[in-house]
Amino acid sequence: MSFHALEVSIELIQSLREPLGSLERRDPDLARQIRRAAASVPLNVSEGRRRNGKDRIHLWRVAAGSANELAAGLRVADAFGYVSAEAVEPSLLLCDRVLAMLWRMTSQPAAARAAESR
Repeated sequence: MSFHALEVSIELIQSLREPLGSLERRDPDLARQIRRAAASVPLNVSEGRRRNGKDRIHLWRVAAGSANELAAGLRVADAFGYVSAEAVEPSLLLCDRVLAMLWRMTSQPAAARAAESR
């Protein structure tokens, strides 16, 4: 059975291929930071899935923090003119989607328990 938050976070990474390629040429440091934040999301979601109690919630909160950092990095890249808003819009929408899932997983006890069974 798939874990939906993990699948969407992988889809998020796939959506970054083109914007990151363009950004790499303009600002390699920002591209690296965005890449690290993006990778942190599914890695922490997946690790949290196998943990219990507060450990699980902590890792999902770390994933949410990384998703927020990723979204901010994409907005910064757009603000500097390194990428277009249109190029990063799909990724930003996926960030919002992942963040909504993670909020439900960390803020609603019943949802967190339901996620444990997936």
